[in-house]
Amino acid sequence: MKIAVIQPKMIGDVLITSVIFEELKLKFPTAELHFIVNKNTTPVLENNPFIDKIITLDPSTERGFFGFIKQLNRIRVENYDIIIDSYSKLKTALFCKFSLANKTISFNKSYSKFFYNDTIIRTKHSISTATKAVEHRLQLLKPLEIDFQVIKPKLYLENYEIEEAIRILTQNNIDLNKPIIMISAIGSSESKTYPLHHMANVIDQIAENKSVQILFNYIPNQKNTAFELYNLCQLDTQEQIFFDVYAKSLREFMGLTSQCAALIGNEGGAINMAKALNIPTFTIFSPFILKNDWNMFENEKTNISVHISDYFPNLSLKKSKNDTEIYELLKPELFNNLLLLFLKNNSIR
Repeated sequence: MKIAVIQPKMIGDVLITSVIFEELKLKFPTAELHFIVNKNTTPVLENNPFIDKIITLDPSTERGFFGFIKQLNRIRVENYDIIIDSYSKLKTALFCKFSLANKTISFNKSYSKFFYNDTIIRTKHSISTATKAVEHRLQLLKPLEIDFQVIKPKLYLENYEIEEAIRILTQNNIDLNKPIIMISAIGSSESKTYPLHHMANVIDQIAENKSVQILFNYIPNQKNTAFELYNLCQLDTQEQIFFDVYAKSLREFMGLTSQCAALIGNEGGAINMAKALNIPTFTIFSPFILKNDWNMFENEKTNISVHISDYFPNLSLKKSKNDTEIYELLKPELFNNLLLLFLKNNSIR
């Protein structure tokens, strides 16, 4: 039997969706399990013992009708028995419809029954600490008679990757015996980025512990913005920031994060990867992300998050030209005590 799961989206979505495979392998131990994802997300799947093969799509080169046909043929040639579409968009629905798979499963939408054999209605409320982000994906297994149970996403690092991270840190005069904090400095978009002057205040608060060593997580095209954030921090704080020590790849980021006492900052893939590595996280949510859908495995100690609705429950959060103004309302002083508690609980203060 061959089973495929489709999730051609962002890194965090792919990582969260990977929990499906642990359940599939338990139910169908001899089945061949494939994951169909975008090419740039594969690093979070490396060494996953529950995934037998990764089928990659490349939206940067496979565009338009002919790109779609090329991708469809890559899927059809595998002759899947079952396809689970976790993305549930028209494009992936067409993949399923023309895949020749015997059984196709996805979420219920107005057009779903035309494309899939089985459709699942998403639950409106969370039923576990995994939240709807994980729960909805595991719901897709119901037609296969697999009952829901809480499973955490996991990342699988090789020993050499951890050793390389340690080498990078020590080579840059970072003391492994003192707490290292990874800052998720820049979000994936402006609306997902905590205002820089507020984030600088958060970092200053963390740096009051003079033994703390701070790393910034950013990608090359965010370097100027990250440097702007650095310059907004107090001079004493800047002395504790190792600005030029940053991950050159996703796997390197995972290795560096595995050596950190915590990851603090903008909600997104970095937070999800830290949780998958069992690293404590303090998450600052964008006003336009539903916190209760994505604050996975929150426990008031190792995983804590804040959202503007925690402090302004009646505030309208519809996106508009005033996006930045809404985010400005989430001032650091509103959650300073919670941040201090997080640092204390995780022996960082």
